Amino acid sequence: MTENAEQACYFDAELMPHRSLGLRGFRILFGVLVAPNLVVGGAFFYSGAWPVFGFMGIDLALLYFLFRLNYRDAKQRETIRLTDSALVVHRVGANGEETRWSLEPYWLRVEMDAPPRHDSVLALIARDQRLIVGSFLTPEERLELALALRRALHRQRNRLGPLPSPA
Repeated sequence: MTENAEQACYFDAELMPHRSLGLRGFRILFGVLVAPNLVVGGAFFYSGAWPVFGFMGIDLALLYFLFRLNYRDAKQRETIRLTDSALVVHRVGANGEETRWSLEPYWLRVEMDAPPRHDSVLALIARDQRLIVGSFLTPEERLELALALRRALHRQRNRLGPLPSPA
């Protein structure tokens, strides 16, 4: 067995941005937008105002591009895992780039404004390192994560043992 497999896990969470509109919903929405644009744009085209048809197409192309950016950003992930020896944060960016930090739990502080504001950040601070996590979460979700991390650190530092995993 590896060293990490033998260590108790006090906290393990995967964070990902929430997207309320799935791919099927996006297709329906885009279909609802394209159909009237084709009808109205076609009417302008046949009446001699053909540039309007082009501008309506540019609007749809811009909307499509912005939705694609939104879905690309939804690919980002953060995994936070607290064991006996380290708090490890593994981040996968929207472009697929992976970064990993390992912080010593003994020196770790979790900072978050309470009550949370829109611009509040969740910071993990250990000695000279400051790491912002969960920036894509809502302020309330960041506060909930901060409280859960503080509870897990308390259990780890006081050797109370990890919480039982849900069955």
